[in-house]
Amino acid sequence: MAKKATSRKASTRRKTKSPPPRRWRPFAWLRRGVVAFVLAILVWVGAYAIVPPPTTPYMLSEGLKVDGISREWVPVEEIAPVMLRSVVAAEDANFCLHWGFDMGQLRAAIAEGANRGASTLSQQTAKNVWLWHGRRHGRSWPRKALEAVFTPAVEALWSKRRILEVYLNVAEFDTGVFGVEAAARHHFGVSAAELSSQQAALLAAVLPNPKGRQAVNPSTAVRRRAAQIADGAATIRRDGRATCFE
Repeated sequence: MAKKATSRKASTRRKTKSPPPRRWRPFAWLRRGVVAFVLAILVWVGAYAIVPPPTTPYMLSEGLKVDGISREWVPVEEIAPVMLRSVVAAEDANFCLHWGFDMGQLRAAIAEGANRGASTLSQQTAKNVWLWHGRRHGRSWPRKALEAVFTPAVEALWSKRRILEVYLNVAEFDTGVFGVEAAARHHFGVSAAELSSQQAALLAAVLPNPKGRQAVNPSTAVRRRAAQIADGAATIRRDGRATCFE
């Protein structure tokens, strides 16, 4: 009997196979990395839907160049409504009609050889808050790829009003002057809530090139652009394209 039991044990040991060695699966790790990256972005974007961004990469960079920046966060309720309409008229007239990317403007830019801008306010907000600037790297493929990830997350988790609130608080209006409150006081000596339609249009007119344009003592081109923006702001208020943020 003892011999039979021993024989059975030996047979069992022979039949039992050790598990195969675990293989390294690069695509599995890649998938996990992508999922973790997307989840991190969603958490980050979701947090900024509630709390103001404390700073941005571009602010940090400019602060080192000019030995400090001027900035004061103000809630959207303390920004003159005409300022919101002016920046939409200047930068993204279809702001209420798209989901982050204005395909019509993008197709027009491609047709014109990409010699005109097609970035929406949602894209600009994503770039200003999380990404880098600069002529050398501003249009790089990595930045554009990240912008394409952040922008839908911003549109999904923020309201249109919140997008404008953040944009107007992080945009540069002069060298080292960030946000509409600091800009209004720097250029006109008033708060963001006290901006007139003309002042709002002038501030919006300098946004594409805040280091090369001035809201105070503006050039003829800036004055002309500001007049167009003021007309556009009045138009989008009349035709309902301001309803998503007012």
